Amino acid sequence: MSADATVLYDAPGPKARLRNRIIAAVFIAILVAVAVYVLVILAGNDQLSGEKWDPFITATTWTTYILPGLWGTLKAAALSIVLALVLGAVLGIGRLSDHGWVRRLSGVFVEVFRAIPVLILMIFAYYLFADYAIFPSSQLAFAAVVTGLTLYNGSVIAEILRSGINSLPKGQTEASMALGLRKSQMMRVILLPQAVTAMLPALVSQMVIALKDSALGYAIGYIEVVRSGIQSASYYGNYLPALVVVAIVMIVINFGLTTLATYLEGRLRKGPRGTVVPDAEEADLAAMENMPFGQK
Repeated sequence: MSADATVLYDAPGPKARLRNRIIAAVFIAILVAVAVYVLVILAGNDQLSGEKWDPFITATTWTTYILPGLWGTLKAAALSIVLALVLGAVLGIGRLSDHGWVRRLSGVFVEVFRAIPVLILMIFAYYLFADYAIFPSSQLAFAAVVTGLTLYNGSVIAEILRSGINSLPKGQTEASMALGLRKSQMMRVILLPQAVTAMLPALVSQMVIALKDSALGYAIGYIEVVRSGIQSASYYGNYLPALVVVAIVMIVINFGLTTLATYLEGRLRKGPRGTVVPDAEEADLAAMENMPFGQK
């Protein structure tokens, strides 16, 4: 077996490598042909002309359309993320409770709202709030978007936290019980900080999903960045540039959120003097090595 082989498949021979190159070349040629066709169609409809981009170098387009929509996206996403983190922490801990009724109730809540599409939750919340006049009419769409995002993402975050806590070494729980800590103290002081640090990439991914799913509020009339971009395109007749600008704005926001999460993860893994905090398994191994021989 060649050095290029893996546990999944053997290294391809000369004929297989030639076949793979031919397939890759054909696939690339098809992609180039499709891209050229799309560009020709767009050029024929004057979507690539410089005039279509002129509105985005004027302040009026940004102050009238893009920035109000961006503010709507950010405030809905920020509030829903905070509420989802709180709800996820409650449900995640509830699914690990010693009380059976708490585990079952939390499990039903998580499974139900995790299975319902976010758009359905938003529409249901919108009409529920409207029928019972829970919120003023000017805030109905915003409240429905936040509610839908909170219920769905809170259920997913609960499963992320539960899996993170369950993935910790059993020695953490046993040591906490040996010290006489209550279940609430053990969760708050020992298990949750380690689980959050370990699950931070998954939590950030869910926050990015919440940010992008705020665009679903378009269906119930909520003004967010995608809707405002389409409104701008309808006014100026430049759909492609408007969608490109909206895509760039969303990419920048998501990249900033991911960068912030990476920074926070690095800070959480450092001790008070900048030393790197070892993982839970490494700490257990170090403790065992330092124990007297008769106690190991």
